[in-house]
Amino acid sequence: MSERTGDAQRPNILVFMPDQLRADAVGAFGSPVARTPHIDALAARGVRFDQAWTQHPVCGPSRVSFMTGWYPHVAGHRTLDHLLTSAEPNLLRSLRHAGYRVSMPGHRGDVFAPGVTEESTDFCGFLVAPDLSGFVGAPPEHLRGTALGRAFYRGSEGPDAVVDFDEATTRTAIEWIEREGSSAPWAMWVPLVFPHVPFMVEEPWFSMHDRASMPDPIAPDAGGGKPAFVGAIREAYGWDELSPDDLREVAATYHGMVSRVDDQLGRILAAIDAAGQTDDTLVVFLTDHGEYLGDWGLVEKWPSGMDPCLLRNPLVIAGPGVTPGRVCDSLVEIVDVSATILDVAGATPTHTHFGRSLVSLLAEPAQAFRTHVFSEGGFSPTDVDLFERAGGDYEVKGRLQHERPELVGKAISVRTRTHTYVYRQCERDELYDRIADPLETTNLIDDPARRDVVAELRSVVFDWLVDTSDVIPWEKHPRFPKIPMGWRSTTG
Repeated sequence: MSERTGDAQRPNILVFMPDQLRADAVGAFGSPVARTPHIDALAARGVRFDQAWTQHPVCGPSRVSFMTGWYPHVAGHRTLDHLLTSAEPNLLRSLRHAGYRVSMPGHRGDVFAPGVTEESTDFCGFLVAPDLSGFVGAPPEHLRGTALGRAFYRGSEGPDAVVDFDEATTRTAIEWIEREGSSAPWAMWVPLVFPHVPFMVEEPWFSMHDRASMPDPIAPDAGGGKPAFVGAIREAYGWDELSPDDLREVAATYHGMVSRVDDQLGRILAAIDAAGQTDDTLVVFLTDHGEYLGDWGLVEKWPSGMDPCLLRNPLVIAGPGVTPGRVCDSLVEIVDVSATILDVAGATPTHTHFGRSLVSLLAEPAQAFRTHVFSEGGFSPTDVDLFERAGGDYEVKGRLQHERPELVGKAISVRTRTHTYVYRQCERDELYDRIADPLETTNLIDDPARRDVVAELRSVVFDWLVDTSDVIPWEKHPRFPKIPMGWRSTTG
């Protein structure tokens, strides 16, 4: 695929990206309770990546990393309000410069700085107006002050279809494909909001999943040696009051939201098929990060959380050049996906990035790939004035981060086939045995028998930081630019 040059040979590219989707909430990734027939069917005709890992546990920084092929530390993209500027690379603009017509139905405002969306897309926005009142509204009266209400739970949105951000985005994507989809090559990024909190969905999704069948989350007292933020968040929100039934209610609603996302993917794929473009379209399904969903008594996420439920990514790729019905268990990173898309599109990179094309794995998924995968998050406590502040449901989290910045200190995780090591700037490091303890519940950092493993992985982290600490722009400046001599005018 990397040698394709003509437009007739280059595939269309659909990137479908829901927000905050745990890999184990998808049927193809082993969930016994998920109802995700369209994602599962996509995996059956493509490659499912069982060990794909995202680079950051929070929406904006993760999506910026995906767009650039950079790790968050490369240019300080670790907050929700440091977005991609015109001076920085991004995948959509690269595709547009390579001759693709680029569409972004809806509009995720947490990736691009002002002006960058316009220069990176040929279409952006809604052809169907969304109703955002439910997403941004306060909890209903009966949930206010309750543990469920404090856990971002809202419940049923009623019997009628809700044209919220995601539904308006989906309908816009379908209409765009109906109008423009027969003219190749095109690239479409579909960035959704759900199954991000608040936990709410309309019928039939709300009642689709049996509450009693929901898997038990990891208990708050499971294992040991977890970082202090785990208990601090529970205490701040009063989540110790959540009962097992409460957590099952949250989980069932979340799975309903996932099923709704699955249905929206299916409808977009049906529109591509109706346009006669299925065989000519590379489909990439992935998310930005996961969700605690009751694990350790938590819901939502945390900027320095390095747990598998937040970082393992349900990556599926299908379409031209992809061997159907295969599972790849090689370690891959989400920065590799953007490198793959550039490769498939025949887009010549114009910047240093750290992704590696997955094209060879798509053809033969059994190949070895990476030996280590990296994720990072958190902030330096000295940057406390630069941390985000938020209202509503997030006010408690924001306040906790500012009052106790050590709870959100920088963290770096490195995973191999056998171990996970987490370096923490402000707390004790972590080491997990991924074979015996795949959920990473028991911190073995003080085990004398593991000292050599810790030393080796700490050295790997150091080497990685040195190798990726910055990038040199490919556009060179003149060493001796012409400078007008003399006094500068003080008048306009």
